[in-house]
Amino acid sequence: MAQLLIVDDEAHVVDRLALTVDWKSIGIDQVYKAYSGQEAIEQLHQFSIDIVITDIRMPGMSGLQLISEIDRQWPKTKSILLSGYSEFTYAKQAMRFQTEDYLLKPVKTEDLLATVARVLRKLEREWEEVISAQRMTYTLKEHLPLLRANLLHELLQGKYRGGTALHEKMIRLELGGEAWHRFSLMAIRLDEGFEEKSGEDLSWKEYAVANMAEEVFGGRYALWQTKDAHDYLIFLLTQRKDAEGDDPGWLERTASVLQSAVGVYLKGKVSIMISGTGVFPGDVPAAYNRSITAFRNRIGQEPEQFMRLEDEEDVVTAVRSLEYLYEPPALIHLLEAARWEAVEERYKRIFAGVENGEPVSEEQLLEIYFAIASAYTYIAHKNGRLLADTFGTDYGRMISGMPFRTVHQLREWSFRTLQALQEDIAKETKDNRSSLIDRIRSFIDENVTGDLSLQSVADRVKLHPVYVSKVYKLETGENISDYIQRVKMEEAQSLLVNSDEKVYVIAARLGYQRPHSFIGAFKKTFGMTPQEYRDGHMP
Repeated sequence: MAQLLIVDDEAHVVDRLALTVDWKSIGIDQVYKAYSGQEAIEQLHQFSIDIVITDIRMPGMSGLQLISEIDRQWPKTKSILLSGYSEFTYAKQAMRFQTEDYLLKPVKTEDLLATVARVLRKLEREWEEVISAQRMTYTLKEHLPLLRANLLHELLQGKYRGGTALHEKMIRLELGGEAWHRFSLMAIRLDEGFEEKSGEDLSWKEYAVANMAEEVFGGRYALWQTKDAHDYLIFLLTQRKDAEGDDPGWLERTASVLQSAVGVYLKGKVSIMISGTGVFPGDVPAAYNRSITAFRNRIGQEPEQFMRLEDEEDVVTAVRSLEYLYEPPALIHLLEAARWEAVEERYKRIFAGVENGEPVSEEQLLEIYFAIASAYTYIAHKNGRLLADTFGTDYGRMISGMPFRTVHQLREWSFRTLQALQEDIAKETKDNRSSLIDRIRSFIDENVTGDLSLQSVADRVKLHPVYVSKVYKLETGENISDYIQRVKMEEAQSLLVNSDEKVYVIAARLGYQRPHSFIGAFKKTFGMTPQEYRDGHMP
């Protein structure tokens, strides 16, 4: 929904337009008021205003100056000019290219609504153009290397096992989705000569190494690269269709050429690990994990080494690693961001992995349990809660030693406690918001004849006005201004019946600069003028 700002030094004009026009009928959700050009600038700094309606002649900053400033600082904000008959021709000539339209005072409600609705449609078209295919294509080209690297990083972590989603992404990133049937994985570790003197210096050297790899391997292979969490440069290689026949020694010779070039031109040493061929994309995570493990176990810390992984036996371990338990984003980060559906999907992957694989040991059950329980503990304590209060009887199992003997028991506990944590945090959030709404309404009720601007309400609850406005609308379904108006009208009813004050005095007490603005608002609410209401309730 859009936001509108009305600017005029005649307060009764601003109040009448803000309160009596049915802005919601054309999609205006929030209406702000300003009684000078400078006050309008302050509002624009605070709120995301879509359309400004301003008078042309105001003391201090004129409407023309205001529009010029809006055009300079908020080029996406649209301006509509209000002008009296005497300056209407001048306004048309002077502002032809800076305003969306110009309306003659006194403006008819239907003309005003039609004009603002037309400007809103123009705004929508402009934003649609921003996200159009042409703009997206341009942005994609500009960020292509980073997007490719991010996609490969996800592949290394096992996010994609195939399917149309991966294929379509590769086509969009110009990676030749059909070509990657088989691949080899190359990991390059930067050794001596690559000590990080500054982030810029190291990034430049990494970029240079990647370009050198592209240069020496690119004639025979298509390369796709990223940088992993261990600071290895990771490349997928797939042989080009026009490459010459198999040459078992070509990769070793070419890797040696790369190491030599890095030594001569970058004064550094690199170690290189190249895997055997695998089927894309299913074998990518395994090839990556085997390469990193072999780097650690076979090459160690010796610099400038080369190894073909297919020439070595796989590293055999007595215990199967639970890599999927630690896939990024980490479980603790998913919980912290309240991404509940993503946590459920992670649990499904974790337990599918252990239920469909080899028998699970007691230590592996503990590993899964500790990973989940520690994440729960962190999130609960960060929110000022105790797990005992959140989980109830399930907390007792957590402190009773080895709580689970089977995968099924652990799975049931994990999903059940996740639901309890989600409900507890949701309740706390709801309670906090309900308390905020109560505080806002109490302030308004107690200060119905005082300053009830959005800024004053926000100052009272010590929050930003934009946040206050959004939370109030989210929780109650109405704008704060609607509630303020309702409270003012209820107070007006009471004053009209229980006091002898004149209508204009009551209007002033309730913050209306002009009596007829108050009369118009009262009639819109109750279908009669204040005097008619008073007369009808006389004893």
